[in-house]
Amino acid sequence: MDLNSFLDDVASLASLIDERASARAGEPYVLDARGPLFLTYGDLARDVRTRSAVLEQAGVRSGDRVGLVIQNPVLFTKWFLAGLWMGVWVAPLDPTGDSSHLALTGERARVLSLGHLVTDREGLSGPHVLSADIDAADRSELADARPGGGVVLSSSGTTGTPKVMALATSQLIATATLVAHHNRLESADRGFNPLPLWHVNAEVVGLLATLVAGSSLVLDDRFHRTGFWKIIDDAQVTWINAVPAILSRLLPLESGEEVPRRVRFVRSASAPLSAQLSEHFEEETGLAVVQSYGMTEAASQICANPLEGPRKPGSVGRPVGVQVRVVGAGGPRAAGAVEIKGPTVIGAYEGEGYADRFDDEGWLRTGDLGYFDDDGYLFLVGRSDDVINRGGEKIYPLEIEQVLLNVPGVSQVAVIGEHDDVFGQVPVAFVHLQKPSDDPTSLRLVLDDLRREVNRSFVKAWRPVRLKVVASFPQHATGKIQKGPLRSGDVTVLYDEPL
Repeated sequence: MDLNSFLDDVASLASLIDERASARAGEPYVLDARGPLFLTYGDLARDVRTRSAVLEQAGVRSGDRVGLVIQNPVLFTKWFLAGLWMGVWVAPLDPTGDSSHLALTGERARVLSLGHLVTDREGLSGPHVLSADIDAADRSELADARPGGGVVLSSSGTTGTPKVMALATSQLIATATLVAHHNRLESADRGFNPLPLWHVNAEVVGLLATLVAGSSLVLDDRFHRTGFWKIIDDAQVTWINAVPAILSRLLPLESGEEVPRRVRFVRSASAPLSAQLSEHFEEETGLAVVQSYGMTEAASQICANPLEGPRKPGSVGRPVGVQVRVVGAGGPRAAGAVEIKGPTVIGAYEGEGYADRFDDEGWLRTGDLGYFDDDGYLFLVGRSDDVINRGGEKIYPLEIEQVLLNVPGVSQVAVIGEHDDVFGQVPVAFVHLQKPSDDPTSLRLVLDDLRREVNRSFVKAWRPVRLKVVASFPQHATGKIQKGPLRSGDVTVLYDEPL
């Protein structure tokens, strides 16, 4: 595939919206999983025009920045697409955070100082703050679509300060087109998205891939375990946009639960998915799990397993429209640094101090480590800044984590390196149990299983020296564990024993 030619041929946002409105005016585009609110394609075409006119009257111009702090998912969709339609830079911010968090993230994105804010949260006011709940449908002014603009987003910041970057609307639509084609989305499909809309995954894989396919999408405010499969059935969902933490919580199926047969697949992204969890989920539900790999820097998707085999558990699949290489691997199946390049990949971060992340040819150093197998499938083994150096031997935490996740009763695992006077660093394992219990007998059984698995699976150098049971993990809204607080001790440890 010639990526540059592909990007040139991708439809514009304006043409997509108008074409869908012409062909499917009365058909739903997005629906609220928790209420009667929905948006048809005909409504969408009118709404982006009227809301962008509202922005213009407030003094917003093409190329400006507009922050979104909107909790209702359907209302968010209206303003998000209106901003892109108008050619502004939209900065979605976490509406669940407190005022200090909002101030920090808003300043990083240069929204509070340079732009406007649209919100449905009470208590946010000011000369440049607009209410998201305005009635835009009655306005007579209609704004024309304008080229340019896009989104301003932050990286997850799992291992450090989040990096801010801008992705053009054309890059978002191009990646969404790749996602829709890869997953064979058609107009009859209906997705389900419980992931946060202020992250690139939900915006591109959810909202924009649905628009490209001319299909529909059910939006939930967050993941709800209770009644999950009933909602999927009632809403006639055919595919689910998920993360590994959601797949784990959906197992085992509860008494009386049935998985609707119309569901074609579940897509997993945003965090590592163990081979054991993937295989267990497919066996329990009968659904295909399409494991993928993405980054905000690439407008979400980089690699994905094929929808119709062979899917390789433990692999994030093959590159999809992005150039991927492994540097410094030193031999077949030896881990090296994963680098990416392509028209959907950013060329720079905002701010100073990140020039070393790009080489002279435009390759972005992702910070991930991995290898390709003989079939071109990429396997990730961890992050370069997570690697534990135990007396000169490199230990990859992800490989330990995926083994321990297979122990019955374990829900989540994170392995970090702690200082050691003799070896420099040693691995320490943190675990969260599926059913935390004060019963010492139940706890002892799980701990004994973990100890046996550690001794059976790893040579001495790779075995965690301590095991810590935590009440919960600090994590992002997409379920990715933050290891910084583990290193600083900012986590509640329920039990700690040497291994």
